[in-house]
Amino acid sequence: MAYATLADLRGRLDWEPDEDELRIAAGALEDASALAAAYGRDWPADRAPQLVRTLVLKAAARYMSNPSGYTQSRAGDETLAWSDLGHDAGTVFFTHEEKRLLEGLAGTRPGLVSVVVSSWDSTIRPGVGGLVPVDYDGARFPMFSSDRGPW
Repeated sequence: MAYATLADLRGRLDWEPDEDELRIAAGALEDASALAAAYGRDWPADRAPQLVRTLVLKAAARYMSNPSGYTQSRAGDETLAWSDLGHDAGTVFFTHEEKRLLEGLAGTRPGLVSVVVSSWDSTIRPGVGGLVPVDYDGARFPMFSSDRGPW
């Protein structure tokens, strides 16, 4: 279940991949799609948002362009350097901003919310406050304030 096709990915590469690279590209698309579902949600492939497809292609193309995760290379002295990506170096990955975009698309971005807390079966009336049940016959007790007098 990939959110993008090999043909889409080939359009983003600046070279024509050979058969072995196409095999690796198919795996990269699968990995990027699985990560997109993990960071976002498991969208049906035919109804995923366009931005999900774009992010999957971006991550797969980034991997195909630099599968070892090098950040520096010198031809004369054979110098190679890896980035500080840690365990992400040489793998398909999403950047921090791409993860936030996926969370936003899925509606799973963490944050603070405010909720009304009230007693079970209570009634809140403007200007009166909350009334809470005090026994099984339906008698109610003012929880916050009362229009009958201040407390």
